[in-house]
Amino acid sequence: MNWIDVVSAVLMIGGALSCLLGAIGLLSFPDVAARLQAATKPQTLGLILVLIGAALQLGFPEALALALVGLFQMLTAPIVAQLVGRAAYRADSIRRDTLVIDELGERLDRERGSAS
Repeated sequence: MNWIDVVSAVLMIGGALSCLLGAIGLLSFPDVAARLQAATKPQTLGLILVLIGAALQLGFPEALALALVGLFQMLTAPIVAQLVGRAAYRADSIRRDTLVIDELGERLDRERGSAS
C-alpha cells in the first residue's frame, strides 16, 4: 500500500463522515434555516472530499469528470438552498425572532409598501 492509497482512504472516510454529520444535523436541527445549513455545507464538503479521494485512484479523464461533478455541486447547492430558504421564509416556516439580520423581511416590507 503506497501513500496515495492512504491519502485517498483518509479523504474518502473524512468525506463520508462529513456527509453523515450533515444527515444527522438534517434530522436533528429544529428549524428550516439550520437544516439548510446541515443539508448543504457538510454534504458539499463531504462530496468534494470523496471525489478528491476517488480522483487520486483514477486516471486523468475520470478525475476530470469527477472535478466537473464537484464544480456542479458547488455551483448548485448554495443556489438551491437560497431558493428553498426564501420559499420557507415566505411560507412563514422560519422563526423570524431567531434571525440576527432580516434583510428579506425588510425588502418584502418595502415592496409591499410601494405596491399599495
